[in-house]
Amino acid sequence: MRVDTSDIEGVLLFVPEPFRDERGFFTRTFDTEIFDRAVQGSDVSSSSFTQDSQSRSIRGTIRGMHGRLGRGEAKLVRCAHGAVLDVVVDTRPTSPTFGEVRTFTLDDTAFTHLFIPPGLLHGFQALTDTADVCYRIDRPHDPTEDIGVAYDDPTLAIEWPLEPTAVSSRDRNAGTWKDAVQRF
Repeated sequence: MRVDTSDIEGVLLFVPEPFRDERGFFTRTFDTEIFDRAVQGSDVSSSSFTQDSQSRSIRGTIRGMHGRLGRGEAKLVRCAHGAVLDVVVDTRPTSPTFGEVRTFTLDDTAFTHLFIPPGLLHGFQALTDTADVCYRIDRPHDPTEDIGVAYDDPTLAIEWPLEPTAVSSRDRNAGTWKDAVQRF
C-alpha cells in the first residue's frame, strides 16, 4: 500500500495495490502498521478508531459539508462501490490552508482511502448510479459538536460535477462559511 500526501497538512491518500487474476481481485483495505507509520507524530493512531459506518447514495446525491467542534474528528474514508467526488475544507484557523477546498475522486477501481485529520469539513457527491462510502471514525458521534456549512456556500464555491439530485434538509439548511468561522 502506497501513501501519498496532499498539500493540506495531515490529509493522506492510502492507495492499495490489488492483486488481480481471472477470479477478480484481492486487496488489503487497512493495515495498522502502514497507517501508524504514515500518521506518526499526530494525535491519531490505528487504535484511535472506534466506529465504522457506511452510506449508500444515488447519483448526484450530496452529503456534507460536515465537521466536529472540540477536538474534531479523524476519518478514514473509502468508496467501496461506485465513485464519489470527496471534498474537504480546512477549518483549522492556524493552518496555512485555512478555508481552502480540496477534492479527491474515490472509487471501487483504485480503492484509494482518504485520511482526513481532525479540523476539516467533509462531504461528497455520488458520481455513479449508486455509491457506497465507508467511514472509519476515531470517536463516537456527539451531535452537540456537529457543525455544518451549506454544500452550495458561495464563499467556499465548491464545484460539484453533477447537478444535485438529493440533499438532506440538514445539509440544505446548514449555515454559511462566514457563520462557521466564528465557531472554529
